[in-house]
Amino acid sequence: MPTLRQLRLYWKPVVFLAASLPLLRLAAGTIGLAGVRLGANPVETIQDSTGLWALRLLLATLCMTPLRQISGKAWPLQFRRMLGLFAFSYAALHFANYLLLDRALDFVEITGDLTRRPYIIVGATALLSLAALAATSTAGWRRRLGQRWLALHRLVYPAGLLVCWHFWWQVKKDVTEPLVYCLVLLALLGWRAWWARRARRAAALPAAGAA
Repeated sequence: MPTLRQLRLYWKPVVFLAASLPLLRLAAGTIGLAGVRLGANPVETIQDSTGLWALRLLLATLCMTPLRQISGKAWPLQFRRMLGLFAFSYAALHFANYLLLDRALDFVEITGDLTRRPYIIVGATALLSLAALAATSTAGWRRRLGQRWLALHRLVYPAGLLVCWHFWWQVKKDVTEPLVYCLVLLALLGWRAWWARRARRAAALPAAGAA
């Protein structure tokens, strides 16, 4: 098991760099650096890439608690906040790209999109949930909110469902890719439900024995 010092000095920078690579690639592609190209439609490429990585990193965030429970080690939780903040950052860039580059802040067109493409409302709702989680992710907010912090941060589960729904709804033909992400999310939520039930049963055994 890595020590806390090793996590801070080595593993956290590695995870930070790995989570940054998709964004660095997009940045390189916008200026044609190192031969990276964004294809015939760079705006669409940025939109798709930032959205996919927001979903992937959100699922990676949700993997940290099951990994800790399976391994019996606390170190996976050291990466949970970082991955969650990256997921929010990619989601925010995904939405900003839509507003600024795709629609050029044309609010008439954006308003029309909300009626023609309701999956945008679903995605915006997910983004607001992730924004609340990111804003209150610090230790200071955790102390201030106390038990309410835990209740608030359960928003990550409906946020995950909304992001998967957003992805599924906008795909017009082949839903294989969004289906894979939905199945991963359902597996993670199913694990949490099973673990919570297991914990309740374990807590009930001493009480039953005392009775």
